[in-house]
Amino acid sequence: MKFMKLGSRPDTFYTAQAVRSVSSEVSSDLIVQVKGSRYLLHKFPLLSKCSRLQRLCSESPETSQHHIIQLPDFPGGIEAFELCAKFCYGITITLSAFNIVAVRCAAEYLQMTEDVEKGNLTYKLEVFFNSCILHGWKDSIVTLQTTKEFPLWSEDLGITSRCIEAIASKVLTHPSKVSLSHIYSRRERDDESCNGAESQRHKPPSKGWWAEDMAELGIDLYWRTMIAVKSGGKMPSNLIGEALKIYAARWLPNISRERNVSKQVASDSDSDSTNEITSKHRVLLESIVSLLPAEKGAVSCSFLLKLLKAATILNASSSSKMELARRVALQMEEATVRDLLIPSISYANSTVYDVDLVITILEQFMLQGQSPPTSPPRSKLGFERRRSRSAENIDLAFQESRRSSSASHSSKLKVAKLVDGYLQEIARDANLPLSKFIALAEAIPDFSRLDHDDLYRAIDTYLKAHPDLNKSERKRLCRTLDCKKLSVEACMHAAQNELLPLRVVVQVLFFEQARAAMGSGKVAELPSNIKALLAAHNIDPSRSTTALSTTTSIPADDQWSVSGLRSPKSKVSTLRMKLAEDDLDESDLQSEGLRRASKFKSFCALPTRPKRMFSKFLSINRNSSEKN
Repeated sequence: MKFMKLGSRPDTFYTAQAVRSVSSEVSSDLIVQVKGSRYLLHKFPLLSKCSRLQRLCSESPETSQHHIIQLPDFPGGIEAFELCAKFCYGITITLSAFNIVAVRCAAEYLQMTEDVEKGNLTYKLEVFFNSCILHGWKDSIVTLQTTKEFPLWSEDLGITSRCIEAIASKVLTHPSKVSLSHIYSRRERDDESCNGAESQRHKPPSKGWWAEDMAELGIDLYWRTMIAVKSGGKMPSNLIGEALKIYAARWLPNISRERNVSKQVASDSDSDSTNEITSKHRVLLESIVSLLPAEKGAVSCSFLLKLLKAATILNASSSSKMELARRVALQMEEATVRDLLIPSISYANSTVYDVDLVITILEQFMLQGQSPPTSPPRSKLGFERRRSRSAENIDLAFQESRRSSSASHSSKLKVAKLVDGYLQEIARDANLPLSKFIALAEAIPDFSRLDHDDLYRAIDTYLKAHPDLNKSERKRLCRTLDCKKLSVEACMHAAQNELLPLRVVVQVLFFEQARAAMGSGKVAELPSNIKALLAAHNIDPSRSTTALSTTTSIPADDQWSVSGLRSPKSKVSTLRMKLAEDDLDESDLQSEGLRRASKFKSFCALPTRPKRMFSKFLSINRNSSEKN
């Protein structure tokens, strides 16, 4: 770092009986009091360079042999005053980025200008500041940091603005054109200490070399500097996002996933010290949110959700939360279930996680990315006309829209998987209302769920965690579940799940029997009554059997227990048991295409070997066709 020495005389200041004096053959005639400290000095060297001291001496009466001057609001304190006094005596002083702001403010206060004497302290400080401090990266950073102790003085003298402009210009300059001889960031210094100086000697600096050094600034100065960097228009948005991530990691507290820690933060907010700390963190967080680049992908979705979690715990403004929720929605397909587990600290909401916030994010996600038409409009003419350049441009635009549409569809598939995984996590919460679970489950379009195994897991978990649900609530919970999209393993588990409504179990058994019948190689054509039942459930029997099943593999640790389902008797016994303890509503029966409960129960009372029932129907059908 740069430094400057002024003066040539040795230091002769000393302390005697709590009074600072200077060794001299001439007796002192001036007493200066600076913030509780007394200095016994001489008028001539000080008054010849300090216009303010001249005026104060002329205004104050002389008592005995000493003039007494009090400087209670002196900027920089006793250290800065002593450096100015030593300059007046010609004693050697050393100036650097660490003390130049304090001395510059003190010199301005004492009016040590060129009008009083040529080559005065103010002029020398300005030359050093402009020629050395502003040309060095680390010097500019350190100087800008020290301005926070004298904010008003630094603003009036233009020190703060000049430092910010100098830093921003260096950030926007190519790293090869910036002198980095003394300004390695912490990461580069760590690499150098591990790999040796030789490996770093010829290594060019990275494009984000400035982020860690700037992270040492306070939020006010950092915000102003980042605004200057962004206004330059040359910095890529991903580098801005990386710099904000480094700054947030440096200053924001670690947010724990555990709810009790979050509740502790909220409960301790009564104390003044905690309120002050929380308020500072809140301002810091909101400032970071305001600096986020507008471009999608400039920061990761995981980082955005961490900011949203911090915003929830710190009780940030609703505008900041909504802005973060909107940005998360744009990149929601990148999120993980763990990222979405945002703790709830509201005492009005007793749930473990903030489900309302996730619902808001999901709503924002579903609002963006409307799909364009799947095919371009066809010409009404039967022949092909000559293609114009504008028509080619339209086709190019259409192809681009098709690509964006497919990307949106792919992201919805990923988000559907994400939401089903999130539902499995929050379903364990005994305080989670049924309405919120259903709202999340139904927010996903039906086409986005290629299979319903994960949704069934979530519903099964919710039923186990909420055993007090009545019959109507269990029906509402299972309304989103599509039995046609369940795998064989899921159907086997659901067939004897006593927590499911009877209607769902009947549907599962029915589709399993239909799948078994259609999967048999000996089946040429299904009977008319089976076709009618399939048609009532919007199933086309002429399609391949893959339409009735999924190929989703289930991890070994997530496999459901299928003990007792080896023989078909278990399905029938489970169904008969549920029929005995639960009567079906007439409306439910009608909605399934059956008019009478007796007919529905007779269909559900499957024989011991269901496949023989279907083979019997099929044999009758074949005999009648042969006779014809």
